[in-house]
Amino acid sequence: MIRKTVANVKEALKGVKDNMTFMVGGFGLCGIPENAIEELVNLNVKNITCISNNAGVDDFGLGLLLQKRQVKKMVSSYVGENDEFERQMLSGELEVELTPQGTLAEKCRAAQSGFPAFYTPAGYGTEVAEGKETREFNGKMYVLEEAAKADFAFVKAWKGDEAGNLIFKGTARNFNAVMCGAAKITVAEVEELLPAGSLDPNEIHIPGIFVQRIFQGKDYQKRIEQRTVRAKE
Repeated sequence: MIRKTVANVKEALKGVKDNMTFMVGGFGLCGIPENAIEELVNLNVKNITCISNNAGVDDFGLGLLLQKRQVKKMVSSYVGENDEFERQMLSGELEVELTPQGTLAEKCRAAQSGFPAFYTPAGYGTEVAEGKETREFNGKMYVLEEAAKADFAFVKAWKGDEAGNLIFKGTARNFNAVMCGAAKITVAEVEELLPAGSLDPNEIHIPGIFVQRIFQGKDYQKRIEQRTVRAKE
């Protein structure tokens, strides 16, 4: 059995360089690959394009890359929690491609499955469809969207084994699952790394064939993006 394990995050990110495109898993701050993002900050790679549902917050997640002006372009769905993102976008410092959330997920899944493009009704008649092919099916108009393209996909899972098989926990599955195998190299960081064959095949969400490198993550903060509590009576 092929072992996909690497010693640490530095080994996992070998080959990362300026001007690359990265897929980054997570939804809000849930299930983000914290170790990989921190290493990207340390490597100080520049002019990168990030495909991610959101842009983190000002001082955490992808917000750390934005603070250091490492991101040239964001392909995202929801970016409303990051003031620095807003400032850079409005000032023209950051190129932004806003994409409907379902379309973004499908663009990743299409790449994962080897499909070059797909038709979707989302965005037809709006700025999203400008410059794109449209076609009618059964009386309804659709927009042709191309599959996402990336050099690396960075994902985070709850458990994984040395063969790269992954299990996600609850909502932390989010965009992580569809990004596995959707880039040239998929790097998975896990909370618990187990020997190959340790996982129940019936519980595996992503088979190891979609993962090229896997490592044991550490020091996860698992921040809550917006804590909402009931007032004391």
